[in-house]
Amino acid sequence: MTSGDRLVKVGRVGRAHGLDGSFWVEDALEGERDGRDPLAVGTEVFVDERGGRVERRDGTAARPLLRLESVADRDAAEALKGQDLRVAEADAPLGEGEWLIADLVGAHVEGIGEVRRVIAAPSCDLLEVGDDAVLIPLVSDAIRHVDVAAGRIEVDRGFLGLDGGERPARPGSSSEAAPGS
Repeated sequence: MTSGDRLVKVGRVGRAHGLDGSFWVEDALEGERDGRDPLAVGTEVFVDERGGRVERRDGTAARPLLRLESVADRDAAEALKGQDLRVAEADAPLGEGEWLIADLVGAHVEGIGEVRRVIAAPSCDLLEVGDDAVLIPLVSDAIRHVDVAAGRIEVDRGFLGLDGGERPARPGSSSEAAPGS
């Protein structure tokens, strides 16, 4: 991997399996991309700041079982539980309609502002946009187009309730007056 390569999350270290350092992968990036499995034997995987090649891959696409050369035993695997598994972007190419969070943060949404962060929510990720922290669901009904190169995101203003110049309410605020005011 070169210093210019970006790392992409492809899963999270789950429970240890057996005594040899193998572990289950949770939240795995499923399926092959461009004919490549992002967790194939021989792929360099990073956990925290440590890297190691995949020595063995078993299990299913949804629930892989991995053994990394840098994880020697069950105790070492247990110590990594919950940490992200990342690979070089070239080993996990993005599919249609997928973007890296780093490509979305800082992008401009016209009339609202810049994406400040991406929030993982139960049903979909949310873009937190502008100084007012407007939350925009990262779903096809709300997002019309993402131009990573130009740093712009086009949204469906009607779906978001923004036609007519109105801005959505800030998180935790109410558009109605409080009783007695």
